[in-house]
Amino acid sequence: MNAVDRWEAALATESELTPEAVDRILDAHGERGAHAIEAVSERRVKEYRDFTVVVGHDDEHVVESDSCDCKDAEYNLDRDDPEQLCWHAIAVRIARAIDAVDHHDMWYSDVREFL
Repeated sequence: MNAVDRWEAALATESELTPEAVDRILDAHGERGAHAIEAVSERRVKEYRDFTVVVGHDDEHVVESDSCDCKDAEYNLDRDDPEQLCWHAIAVRIARAIDAVDHHDMWYSDVREFL
């Protein structure tokens, strides 16, 4: 079981972001984990009909199956290592595990036109 599996298991068991789960996330991901926890606590993980989006401070990023369109994921992470995730992908996993995703019954591709 890798580090991501361990903190996801802890979240699944508790269904909330416990101090122990926070410690596991921070141990596994450091600053990326801290950004992810902040985004989840601020309800910035949005689920649309077509995409899951994490709202950052400067932009929004689409996350699909742990793949993200951010520069960190593109340039800094090893896609073959399941423990290397950008903070947007971490936030999506956390939010889904604790049912903290903000659901929108609309297409993100339609919403994005207005942003």
